[in-house]
Amino acid sequence: MRIKSTLPPDARDAAFTERLDDAFFARDALVVARALLGTLLVHRPAEGDARALRIVETEAYRGPKDLACHARAGLTKRTRTLYGPPGRAYVFLIYGMYECFNVVCFGEGKGHAVLVRAGEPVSGIPASQRTDGPGRMTRALGITRAHDGIDLREGRLFLAPAPRLSGARPRVTITARVGVAYAGLYAEKPWRFLDATSAHVSRPGPRQIGAGA
Repeated sequence: MRIKSTLPPDARDAAFTERLDDAFFARDALVVARALLGTLLVHRPAEGDARALRIVETEAYRGPKDLACHARAGLTKRTRTLYGPPGRAYVFLIYGMYECFNVVCFGEGKGHAVLVRAGEPVSGIPASQRTDGPGRMTRALGITRAHDGIDLREGRLFLAPAPRLSGARPRVTITARVGVAYAGLYAEKPWRFLDATSAHVSRPGPRQIGAGA
């Protein structure tokens, strides 16, 4: 059983038609990571129903000087999208099984991106499908590495503005990022943002956050 839209009709129509604009993406990853909370990530596959979730957890990755960011390796086959124009999807595989969805931002050649770590289902996602983690979230939305490099301002996978709903404004909590203990001083940067009101944020253990316990 798939979740029918939890949005009222006017908000649902806007979610499936409106897109975040160029100005939204043309900012530092640290700004975009926070601004993405509450926005909608929508996938309208060629076949089947549209799927959408409200973004509730993100992490900022800020270019080659950020030792937790893939951009530290410079321009390679893997990072080509990361170093490309803002407003593109950067999708990569970790642990040989989990696909991670990122939003390229700031400017071409900057290497900035925001990892979307979790979302709250609002439409078209099975009620039993978990979305509390980057791999679970992409699986629920049907996002794969085939989406790497696509323009999120057009097409079937896109970001829509936060719906104007009463009581829907996120309560932002900020922590160090997850799984980046190798990054030295950058492991402790407070660049993870989450909506503390959502039950769908990921729950990493203390040793996974920042430099670890």
